[in-house]
Amino acid sequence: MFHVPRAERAHAERIAEVRQARLTAAPAHLPSEHEQAAFELGLVVALVLGAPDASRGLDLLVNARRIEPEGAEVFGALLYATGKEEGAEFWWRFAAGSGSGTAAYCLHLHHLMLGETEDADYWRAWSDQLATAERPTGPRPLRMTRPLLPEDVRRDILSRVHRGLAPQLPPALVAVIDRLPLQGDDAEEVPSPWGLTSGATSSCSWDLARGLAADGADAPE
Repeated sequence: MFHVPRAERAHAERIAEVRQARLTAAPAHLPSEHEQAAFELGLVVALVLGAPDASRGLDLLVNARRIEPEGAEVFGALLYATGKEEGAEFWWRFAAGSGSGTAAYCLHLHHLMLGETEDADYWRAWSDQLATAERPTGPRPLRMTRPLLPEDVRRDILSRVHRGLAPQLPPALVAVIDRLPLQGDDAEEVPSPWGLTSGATSSCSWDLARGLAADGADAPE
């Protein structure tokens, strides 16, 4: 008789619970499940990009020897805000596999938005599992850094989301992302964060791009 490992059996049970909860949930405030998921994903992306430690997470992703899931989570949010949904999904998968519950929840909403309910249920169950997993004892040290994005950009992103629009970065910042190198094969190439900051803090790149936008110049190579 084939034996299903306990961990896989437990995860399958969580997926079944998530699916049942989704089917019996009260109606959302938007007309369709697709629109509701898109709205919620935009809000999560806005909150990730506006978090106090977003800049530090991205800097660790680019410069640290060990890739931090928080940085992959932030980079995925940046890609989503520039319309690169496939790239965002790639980095959110990496972050979720490394223990980021927020990235797993982003994947849940992303697949729900696309009508891919089985994948959506899988990532919601994984997000719930990560949320209940044991955390290391003791408080995690808080290291405040400069915001990843300028205040007016963060306000604009939130404003767009609350008006039912997708989060969007200013053109100069989109140009910075567009110039990043690609990784992967020809069938699935995704932007890579390497070289995003050239050893400086990530917020410096945004400050430079913002200044170029004000001057009407192109973004940096």
